[in-house]
Amino acid sequence: MMDKKFLEKQEEKLKKLKKEVEKQLSEFATKDERVDDNWKSKFPEFDGTETGGSRLEIAQDEVEEYLNRLPIEYVLELKLRDINLALKKIKNGTYGICKNCGRKISKERLEIYPEAQVCLKCQKK
Repeated sequence: MMDKKFLEKQEEKLKKLKKEVEKQLSEFATKDERVDDNWKSKFPEFDGTETGGSRLEIAQDEVEEYLNRLPIEYVLELKLRDINLALKKIKNGTYGICKNCGRKISKERLEIYPEAQVCLKCQKK
């Protein structure tokens, strides 16, 4: 069991990290109210003010930008999921336990990577 002071520090760190990740996501995506930790990239809306070739060029650029954001959205969603999981584990007393082998995750690892779900040994597998 980890000491209370360390857990409080980690919880604070995780909450701050969660806000940062949600802020990053909100710049190009909206939260999916039906699915936890899921966001949807905003698809470009074409206003129709441009015509002809320039309209197609603008549309192509916007679709390309949308496609480039999808992998970033996915990585941020995974990070957010791990942060929320870590916060739940702090509440239920299982924070810092490797989900693969059940051993303790080192304090050093948790200080650097507070949302870590596996120990360093399992991470390397």
